[in-house]
Amino acid sequence: MVYHHTEDIQKALLPYRKKNRSIGLVPTMGALHQGHLELIAQSQVENAITVVTIFVNPTQFDNAGDLKKYPRSLSKDVAMIETVPGNFIVFNPSPEHLYEGNVSSKSYDFGGLETEMEGTHRTGHFDGVGTVLNLFFRALKPTRAYFGEKDFQQLQIVKKLVEIEALPVEIVGCSIVRETSGLAMSSRNKRLNEAQLEKATLLHKTLVGASEQFETHSIEAIKKWAVAQFEKNPDVRLEYFEIAETNTLKTASEKKKNTSYRAFLAAFVGPVRLIDNMALN
Repeated sequence: MVYHHTEDIQKALLPYRKKNRSIGLVPTMGALHQGHLELIAQSQVENAITVVTIFVNPTQFDNAGDLKKYPRSLSKDVAMIETVPGNFIVFNPSPEHLYEGNVSSKSYDFGGLETEMEGTHRTGHFDGVGTVLNLFFRALKPTRAYFGEKDFQQLQIVKKLVEIEALPVEIVGCSIVRETSGLAMSSRNKRLNEAQLEKATLLHKTLVGASEQFETHSIEAIKKWAVAQFEKNPDVRLEYFEIAETNTLKTASEKKKNTSYRAFLAAFVGPVRLIDNMALN
């Protein structure tokens, strides 16, 4: 069942609340792929019902062209969700309805998490993410919400959002789902042709190389090596490659004991911007 209005989906969820049964939430912008289905499957196992939101959120796009080109396919998305066993409903509001006529972001201080990497390159992006998720969490009151680690920075920010807004929802991070080529599954992959999909595997290969070198090479040396991989492959334009502390997301220049690190990168394949990350130790 697809709901477009908050009042209607709240009525549908009321019987679950009355019986104190758990509600899972999987927020998506549609154009679903196997990675989304994995999130939905985990929610189905762990909750009595799963709400899948399909909503292309205008306030998290700093590029109007990117927003316009973002793939939208509601009927295909619903058909894909139906292949996952379990009990689900879909929430697909209009921006005007969800934002109650004022489609704008609240300004957040995420303790510096928002100023690293994606925050540097996408002005206002995480304010938009925080705003829309706060609206969904308050309207739907889920027990748990599921997010993929491909957007690892976003995952950390969502955990901070729940803390800031004092929301009673458990945030569950789920492993990155990859194509057989290693490319992280993404809705944006649908905009790539076959040749571009092959070129895009450079992102994963670079992360694997960085992981293999992490114990024996300095952070500076790994970063230079990573940049060189893209210089040798000009069809894939690197926006950034960073090694950061997992918990704080602060860019690291040298390794510290008892600290975990991840490599993060963003790159353009043609006009399509892709991101990926990987644990290093």
